[in-house]
Amino acid sequence: MPDPPADPPPIPTESQFANPQLSLFQDFLYNRTEERENLSNAVDLWDCVPRYSISRQSMNKTREGGRFLETHTASFQYRDRTYTCTVSPARVKDLEGVQRDYYPSANEELVEDALRKLAAEQLAGFFDKPNYRSGVVFTLYALREELAKRGHTRSYQEIVLALNILAKSIIEIRATGEKGEVLAISPYLQSLVAVSRHTLKDDPKAKWAVQFHPFVTGSIDQVTYRQFNYHLMMSHKTQIARWLHKQLVLKYTFAELSRSFEMRYSTIKRDSGLLSGYARERAAIDALETAFQDLKEQDILSAYERQDLTGPRKKLLDVTFKIWPSLSFVKEVKAANKRLIDGRKGTLPVGITGRSK
Repeated sequence: MPDPPADPPPIPTESQFANPQLSLFQDFLYNRTEERENLSNAVDLWDCVPRYSISRQSMNKTREGGRFLETHTASFQYRDRTYTCTVSPARVKDLEGVQRDYYPSANEELVEDALRKLAAEQLAGFFDKPNYRSGVVFTLYALREELAKRGHTRSYQEIVLALNILAKSIIEIRATGEKGEVLAISPYLQSLVAVSRHTLKDDPKAKWAVQFHPFVTGSIDQVTYRQFNYHLMMSHKTQIARWLHKQLVLKYTFAELSRSFEMRYSTIKRDSGLLSGYARERAAIDALETAFQDLKEQDILSAYERQDLTGPRKKLLDVTFKIWPSLSFVKEVKAANKRLIDGRKGTLPVGITGRSK
């Protein structure tokens, strides 16, 4: 169970489960009804923050006395501006019943993505403009089923642990420069509330509610999210492949069959934080190339080319990956672009939009 908050957030009202701003977030453009099940939203800026970059294996190696972790700071770039994020780990009772520190990692990322998918359903997601909050009401059963449906089966105990890590880890995001402007200091999930008459392991259908990070709320408010094939993203074999998929959704917004896009290994390593744990640079580059091959096999890319940049004595300095989109990805990008434009006008075209019933 999460610790009870000192001042519980107000229960969402009916109007917060159904309002025009939330409807824009929950409506998608598609041609066939079955396509809607695969769609969700990527959140601009928030999904560019390297907030899940420390693996459980790395945590186990660096815990002081097996229990304690220091804060972790990483730099990344977003729209040609440099930012830093500093993560303070959560101290939670883990599956062994021991109080340990945890950074949010791949498991928590999957849970957050599944929660955002659930929030795209009517009468589940909520948006509260006056209190500037957004989130989702759900059951552990529904969250577990959503993860299993996407190929990531977890036990109830593993899901509760992930929720507690997300609610107790603090992330500070700062724009670097002369002023060092702080953009946000907040838990990954601003609040986590569970209501049950029984212990959670005996009551998987108890209602839970979470509030998303302020960046997610801001994106819903300002309509800066983009629809994408969430099911394909969740089906990738590695965390770095899932990261690449989201980055293409957010940045390759001009995708055309004849227009290529270039990504450098050094840039991906910096902005994802996911390639620093390799003992050998070439092993990290090979892992990245495997991720691009995964994107090709999943029909996100039609092709890619690798070009090694070498220095004296053929020392490998960097690698550029030149990629071309698949036809299906181009179609998805065009649908996302149209939805974004229409969403900012406050309307979506009739006939090719749909909502869950």
